[in-house]
Amino acid sequence: MVVESELRVLTGLGKHLKRIFPFHPRSTRSHPDVQALLSTLEGGTFDFRRFETTIGYQPSNWKLFLESLLHRSYLQYANDAWQSNERLEFLGDAVLNCLVAEHLYASYPAMEEGDLTKVRSRLVNRKTLAHRARELRLSEFMLLSASAVQSLGSGSESILSDAFESLIGAIYLDGGIDAAREFVRRTLVLNNAVITSALMDDNYKSGLLEYSQARSLGVPRYTILREEGPDHDRRFTIEVFLGQESYGIGTGRSKKDAEQAAAARALEKINAQSLAQPPS
Repeated sequence: MVVESELRVLTGLGKHLKRIFPFHPRSTRSHPDVQALLSTLEGGTFDFRRFETTIGYQPSNWKLFLESLLHRSYLQYANDAWQSNERLEFLGDAVLNCLVAEHLYASYPAMEEGDLTKVRSRLVNRKTLAHRARELRLSEFMLLSASAVQSLGSGSESILSDAFESLIGAIYLDGGIDAAREFVRRTLVLNNAVITSALMDDNYKSGLLEYSQARSLGVPRYTILREEGPDHDRRFTIEVFLGQESYGIGTGRSKKDAEQAAAARALEKINAQSLAQPPS
């Protein structure tokens, strides 16, 4: 089985890389290179305990995890002992794809290969991972230049999605495949709203229309709340209503994208409401 073969390779690779990584786990918080990097931060501190709580994991090798948060724009402030999180992102991407494939294969035995591939691609795409990173408030711990911080505020998704994958790479190297699996399960594949969105067709407006018509709620109504930004970088914020009730708000670079985002939020709300109802 391909998935099992990939997992065996990842398990063996993780053990090998952990053996050769050059820092003793118990000394990494006080290691000179770690302290030198922390001294570049505003206030010279990093909230280790809050970070552990955020990711639900206790790191042994802190250099790995600080590197997973280190965007290339911040290398100008770091010494030569550091590199950006791009290599960890490369590794985390491979681990994530394998673990999501494993979960889907086990959870949906009747789903065909083509559909499994489509659902996996929706779960690991940049938009989904950036959303999960925002939910974790991962940006509050990242090492970014001022210009990179500004790009986060303007809606850049690549920095956040790459950080999410690099964090998976760090957890995999530090704790092995089981620790990485637990993080992916907790933050991604066991999230009902994320799974529901991935299982649905990409056209969220069509899905919401089918839902509303099946329940005689009429046609969803989309209202523009805001139009912001210059002409070359316009941002639309749109709210969707079913009847008189607001079901979701979405943003996008076009009205169409914002409507799709609002419809996606509406479907997440509907799914959450159905899960909260007691069984009949």
